Amino acid sequence: MDAKETKERMKLPRQPMGEQPAKERVKNFYEVPLGYTPEQAMAEAKRCIQCKKPLCVGGCPVGIDIPWFIKLIEEGKFVEAARKLKETNGLPAVCGRVCPQEDQCEKVCIVGKKYEPVSIGRLEKFAADFEREHGEVMIPNLPKWTGKKVAIVGGGPAGLAVAGDMVKLGHKVTIFEALHVAGGVLVYGIPEFRLPKKIVEAELDYLVKLGVEIELNAVIGKTDTVDELFEQGFDAVFVGSGAGLPNFMGIPGENLVGVYSANEYLTRVNLMKAYQFPEYDTPVIRGRHVAVIGAGNTAMDAARTALRLCPEEVSIIYRRSREEMPARLEEIHHGEEEGINFRLLTFPKRFIGDHEGRLIAAECVKMELGEPDDSGRRRPVEVEGSEFTIDLDVAIISIGNGANPLIQQSTPDMNTNKWGNITVDTETGRTSKKGVFSGGDIVRGGATVILAMGDGRRAAASMHEYLSTGEW
Repeated sequence: MDAKETKERMKLPRQPMGEQPAKERVKNFYEVPLGYTPEQAMAEAKRCIQCKKPLCVGGCPVGIDIPWFIKLIEEGKFVEAARKLKETNGLPAVCGRVCPQEDQCEKVCIVGKKYEPVSIGRLEKFAADFEREHGEVMIPNLPKWTGKKVAIVGGGPAGLAVAGDMVKLGHKVTIFEALHVAGGVLVYGIPEFRLPKKIVEAELDYLVKLGVEIELNAVIGKTDTVDELFEQGFDAVFVGSGAGLPNFMGIPGENLVGVYSANEYLTRVNLMKAYQFPEYDTPVIRGRHVAVIGAGNTAMDAARTALRLCPEEVSIIYRRSREEMPARLEEIHHGEEEGINFRLLTFPKRFIGDHEGRLIAAECVKMELGEPDDSGRRRPVEVEGSEFTIDLDVAIISIGNGANPLIQQSTPDMNTNKWGNITVDTETGRTSKKGVFSGGDIVRGGATVILAMGDGRRAAASMHEYLSTGEW
């Protein structure tokens, strides 16, 4: 590509993606973005200048060959593009929807230095959807069984990434999932309007067709321990049990009826289909005045979910300003469009209940930003005498999660840190216990889907080496 063509490509406008109008989508749980048409995808792919040293690949936690798959889309080879994606990413339809591309691959896009970056995530979504919707998903030829068996604890993004890589390397793989459906946060945490569950089901079906076995309702640490998995004949174990222990604020009234953790609230609505009550008999308090405490992606998911369950008002209560909100800009934008009220520089001091123990209000206080704390963000400081009360019948606490403790409690010879997260070699995912690897939120704390998958892929490579050589 010569300099003239490069300049012309860089000046091409970024293709917009259609969406459900805000007034319509708040009444349903259908996916908000409508996706690219083939013509839009090819036009957007043409904006890629095919850099000789593509920084976008380094910005991707699973190392997708981004210029190559985009070039295939530009040429109209959509199925080939999907298969190129799957060489390094087993869940492209998921990642194209929920990954924070603006902070990863698109952040370092060369086109984005002067113009808008190439829409890598939207193109990933398009290619993966095209392959699935046109019945072009292909099961590759697999090598002969190596004689080795791998156990994966947890069917979330990290575990699924390990499973996909290990089965393609010829190992027998069994996923032990604690819930009645595999997928982890993809099924219990991310709402239908952001990630339709049929997408996750299709990705799981692909793994099953590859030969991965999935054992549901298997709570490792209770039904079996890691040591017992080895006794059952498994040669290596990957622990991807996640960070499923919700944090609370420790303020008065958190035990009132109507106060949820974001985990419980989203699990009830997403996995247990409370939004389809009474067809699914999983009640959830809908409320008229709902507040979500926190401002990360999970908080936005909870707030946008609550909005669809017909309350009069949904608020985000956050103790810092908008600039410090950790949620994706796209999610904040969608929330604003849909009518979420952002109560910034605000913090609840206590929840107030009625004589039956039901939440009716919250006493809040105004905050101001002081000096930076250890995170580099300015520390919120309470404004003396600024207390005020708001009506509230549902409060959803979304201030992060701690490590699921079951595996650690039942595996005392595996090292953890002071927060209960499993400690690993970050390059290999190896734990202190021979034959055991780990990654995802149980190591990192709450993080993104793609970072968990990157952990899984690194652990799979190291696990394969261990199974091949026997060296630890």
